[in-house]
Amino acid sequence: MIKAILVFNNHGKPRLSKFYHYFAEDMQQQIIKETFQLVSKRDDNVCNFLEGGSLIGGSDYKLIYRHYATLYFVFCVDSSESELGILDLIQVFVETLDKCFENVCELDLIFHVDKVHYILNELVMGGMVLETNMNEILTRIEEQNKLEKQESGISGASSRAVSAVKSMNIPQQLKEMKLPDIPQAIKELKF
Repeated sequence: MIKAILVFNNHGKPRLSKFYHYFAEDMQQQIIKETFQLVSKRDDNVCNFLEGGSLIGGSDYKLIYRHYATLYFVFCVDSSESELGILDLIQVFVETLDKCFENVCELDLIFHVDKVHYILNELVMGGMVLETNMNEILTRIEEQNKLEKQESGISGASSRAVSAVKSMNIPQQLKEMKLPDIPQAIKELKF
């Protein structure tokens, strides 16, 4: 089972953190800091598996990570997960982000947090791996994008209606409206 998914930059700034077990906010920050220290000190030519830090489970858990450009993708898992399977899952996650954002970078993770979490939730939910087929994930994301466009069309219709009413300038039209002189109109009526 996956205990946490962390993405941070080369300076240790968290860009995505998803914990599947409860930790208090200050403990989460300490876990991120400890995980960054453990992972960033490792050489590029060593394996991508190591024991979890003391705060996130020690030797009962493993940190499996990949380093891409300026970002570290770290999955903390228990002994029931396959290390190579998780490495493959990280690769699928990064490739899916890359397809969605066209050459994903750190800024995409910052400015599109909701979309990144949606992608992650298509892969993993509740610490369990749901989907590893990138094409299936991309299909779900495209469906979500269509729904968002439909919703924006509906909500956009109300804003267009409001702007149309504003452009009619109703108060000015009321001022310019010429009503007949009531006493004169009564005199002109023939019974």
